[in-house]
Amino acid sequence: MTDAPADDIQDASGYTIRYGKEKGQFRVFILAGAGILLGIAAFYQGSEILLAIGVAALGAAYYFFPLIESHRPRLGANQYGIFIEGLGLIGWRSVEHIETVHIAVRTMMTHELQIKLSQPLEQALLADWRKMAFYRLLMRLPWTMSHNNTIRINLEPFDDPPDEVERTLKRMQRHYRS
Repeated sequence: MTDAPADDIQDASGYTIRYGKEKGQFRVFILAGAGILLGIAAFYQGSEILLAIGVAALGAAYYFFPLIESHRPRLGANQYGIFIEGLGLIGWRSVEHIETVHIAVRTMMTHELQIKLSQPLEQALLADWRKMAFYRLLMRLPWTMSHNNTIRINLEPFDDPPDEVERTLKRMQRHYRS
């Protein structure tokens, strides 16, 4: 069992997915710019309200900063299992079911990859990467855990189409589980 970070995985037969190059740039740069401008305005006007809004905007830009790091793999799979940044490596034998759920929110359609585990997360992890550097603790993670032992991953910021991600992971699961 290794505790190497996700960007140390260099397997030629593996599958990796990165955030899209332009998926988060607008959000991060606009929030950072607004935070800086509001901070400057707060300094010149002596307004605590503008300062609070500016700090909140800078905090949101900091939270979404991983979306502009498109060079690092965030999700992937290899012969050992599925790896997810900030979570770890989940063995294939612990994956019960993989599916993409399409969620309609008003006029927008979002796609979520759901990985149902057959055992508790602590037992399913071959490598645990949940301990991160202090400066990354408040940044966005690509996954959330639901109450029914299902890992949920929003596929919108990723480069690959949602159906291709699901199809590839299912194909790899069938290949490596047998």
